[in-house]
Amino acid sequence: MKRRASAHRPPRILRTLLSRSALKKLLLLLFVWNILEAHIIYYRIVRTEHEAVQRALATIENRKPTRVFIASLHWNNEKILRSDWNSAVLDLVNTLGADNVFVSVYESGSWDDSKGALRELDAALEKTGVQKKIVLDEATHQDLLAGPPEKEGWITTPKGERTLRRIPYLSKLRNLSLQPLLELAQNGTGFDHVLFLGDVVFTVQDVITLLDTNGGRYAAACSLDFSKPPSFYDTFALRDASGHEHVSQTWPYFRSGKSRQALLRGQAVPVRSCWNGIVSMPASVFTSQEGGIQFRGVEDSLAEKHLEGSECCLIHADNPLSKTRGVFLNANVRVGYSRKAYEGVHPRGGGSWLGLKQIWWGIWKNRAGRWLTSPWLKERMVRGRVRKWVDEGKQGREETRREEKGEFCLINEMQVVVHNGWAHL
Repeated sequence: MKRRASAHRPPRILRTLLSRSALKKLLLLLFVWNILEAHIIYYRIVRTEHEAVQRALATIENRKPTRVFIASLHWNNEKILRSDWNSAVLDLVNTLGADNVFVSVYESGSWDDSKGALRELDAALEKTGVQKKIVLDEATHQDLLAGPPEKEGWITTPKGERTLRRIPYLSKLRNLSLQPLLELAQNGTGFDHVLFLGDVVFTVQDVITLLDTNGGRYAAACSLDFSKPPSFYDTFALRDASGHEHVSQTWPYFRSGKSRQALLRGQAVPVRSCWNGIVSMPASVFTSQEGGIQFRGVEDSLAEKHLEGSECCLIHADNPLSKTRGVFLNANVRVGYSRKAYEGVHPRGGGSWLGLKQIWWGIWKNRAGRWLTSPWLKERMVRGRVRKWVDEGKQGREETRREEKGEFCLINEMQVVVHNGWAHL
């Protein structure tokens, strides 16, 4: 007599799949697939970077006229100015042609010899005939803090003290560096790009590659910056295509599938915001007669909710071209805050700047980060504080319509200027 199968006994196919042998085969298949995936990505990165280099070299050789307004801020940057930055700017001016460039530098209150280094640059640029404006501001952070508080850009700390906010201060400096661009535009002199150069090691090839990001069509194109490779540096300004912060500071960085897949394919990476060392933006967004954009911080009343956003993120939120042309990070352009950091992401002899082991481990680290963590709580906290701020504006004696377009830029911080830099409270 045949024994009846138990009603609760799993089907034979399920028992087979759950067997040790099948599990081992499945794990082996997964392992082999991931090794193959890492190799595919590796050779794709090598190919796309080689193609980017060839395009940059061809562009440099052909030298089609491109008018570039260079804007840069400096504070205590003597070392990198003298070691790399000054010479790189001179190389860039000579490559693009002095008639096609304006160099605007704003230095503020350094206590090293940044002023001396920039005077040397000024003298060297004078010999090229390039138009320029280099401002050496004597006012230190201590001088600013000792002065009377201004109407805007100051905040009351949790201890009840009035102090200068970092982001409005930086925004003011960035806008001052762009003042020659606006004055030239009023006189009929225009530029194709504004190139924001941070205090980083870069080459002419890096800049040419950046200008060519996404075939030259973008609202902004950013490099990828490093201080201590393999971790990227500027987490404050970078947001992926969904507006989220990074999953990890190491490759492939992003939570958004749209951003991550573009990076894996070696393409220009769509993001909501970036800065990361050097940035190119169309000059027209600053000089438009309909009202060009400016750098800014969030309103003081919102900052008092213990929220802050980088001016370098908010500029993309305010830029009307961000939605139509897109903001892109170009991983083929990697800059460093020291020569050592730059060389760490530019291996000698060519090849991929990422090793196979780094790619394989990065894929799994990113997956684990996406599967096991969520930005929901952070973002919900920001939304709640912004909503409360908006509601408070409606409850005043005179109803005030409050709005913050750069909500995705905001984090749970209060950043203030101190005598030797800045601090978060």
